[in-house]
Amino acid sequence: MSSHALRSKLREVPHQPGVYLMKDRLGAIIYVGKARDLRKRLSSYFIASRKTRADIKTRALIDSIHDFEYHLVRNEEESLLLEGKLIKDYRPRYNVAFRDDKRFLLVRVRLADPWPRFVITRLKKDDGARYFGPYPHSGALRETVAWLNRRSGLRSCRPANPGEADYRHCNADIIRNCSAPCVGRIDRDAYLARVEDACRLLEGKGRREIFDSLRTEMQEASAALDFERAATLRDVIANLELTLVPTRQFARGRGVPTTVNPAEDLAELGELLGLGGPPQVMECFDISNVSSNHIVASMVRFTAGKADPQNYRRYRIRTVAGQDDFASMAEVVRRRYSRILLENAAAAPDLAENQESAVDALRRLARDGRARIVLPDLVIVDGGKGQLGMAVRELGSLGLHDLPVIGLAKQHEEIFVPGRAAPILIPHDRGALKLLQRIRDEAHRFANGYNELLYRRRMRESALDDCPGMSPRRKQLLLEKFGSVTRLKKATPAEIAAIPGISEKSAAAILGYLGDR
Repeated sequence: MSSHALRSKLREVPHQPGVYLMKDRLGAIIYVGKARDLRKRLSSYFIASRKTRADIKTRALIDSIHDFEYHLVRNEEESLLLEGKLIKDYRPRYNVAFRDDKRFLLVRVRLADPWPRFVITRLKKDDGARYFGPYPHSGALRETVAWLNRRSGLRSCRPANPGEADYRHCNADIIRNCSAPCVGRIDRDAYLARVEDACRLLEGKGRREIFDSLRTEMQEASAALDFERAATLRDVIANLELTLVPTRQFARGRGVPTTVNPAEDLAELGELLGLGGPPQVMECFDISNVSSNHIVASMVRFTAGKADPQNYRRYRIRTVAGQDDFASMAEVVRRRYSRILLENAAAAPDLAENQESAVDALRRLARDGRARIVLPDLVIVDGGKGQLGMAVRELGSLGLHDLPVIGLAKQHEEIFVPGRAAPILIPHDRGALKLLQRIRDEAHRFANGYNELLYRRRMRESALDDCPGMSPRRKQLLLEKFGSVTRLKKATPAEIAAIPGISEKSAAAILGYLGDR
């Protein structure tokens, strides 16, 4: 986008809080930020003096900006939540914060428990509990929950169903912070009424009355020269104001203000690729081989243009030695679609007896509702002609010649199609290309996440793991005594045999194994 077009677009940006996304010339999101005033913040990137005074990283970002988009929110708390979500989704190269897997805090309460309690968590599960949040200010939330527990006399102990044995080790009742349901000081109905009252406050109901009551109490304490209590109430009010500010949930796939229209993007993609209709089910493959120790692959599925995480799959490459993207892609495509053929053959034994092609037979199974795994309408491989050729070869060997497959090369976002020498180039502002970029980036994220998981596991492994007769307990005792495998190698059999459960014969075998390695 030219500088004139950027300035024209800037004039349309309102003076409101929101989140902005910077894009490069290929349409990839390279930075996500938030602002109280979007117009002022975005304009600052295109001031000539900003570039001369900025650090190296900011200058590189400014040079890479080709376009931007923005989303309006209602307040700063919402902008923080949306910024964190978008950074986790897109992982822009110029963002540092929010790139980990840590989520904003939630408050959980399970009313079906004998004596419900509030728990602060980061993960929302389908467990029948009530969840409140997310909350961008963790410190204020923790103080608010502690105040709610004291105010309502709710338990904060960990036992699922506390009794007299737990009461003997607890002082909360003595200092009047708990109503002591564990010893019958309050019945369950009365206790649940207190929990419901606290839940209503977390929902934002009755906020005005609570704030008025606390402010009146604070003024009375101040007038009585009880400044310590007045300061405590002041902090309670400040924490409540941060915690109870109205915010929307920006969960994956819903709640995010966006101009993306999956139906239109699918129709456009189907037309550009000549598929005869929108590809309602798409599967994309990516290879991640940061090192030769762990070569992994991912397969992500999009249904109706949206991510379908329940049908994601990840693979450890088994048959390829070293870093070979082509052979790795062949293996993962072969494993995925041979699995689909086997699963559906088990569900429909008459599949092999039909004269129709394998693709048509699998599509018929899906229409009849008998398919265990639905065959995708489009297969996407991350890469150029080499990866595409391997995928086509494997699909052909499985009898899936008619299954549409394309390759998406990163550098210039070229789309390679079997039997066509020149790539298809879709303009970067078209929804069809952005849809392909979304599924490709999701496959890349999922593959890299699996590689990182395996790397962390490897870091926890030890050279002792493969030692004959080595148990987890024995390994723990050895490392506790000697500190490392290097120091263990220098020990004598007698020193090792001094550990309970290890004989001199076993100690000699351990040293012999380590010596051979």
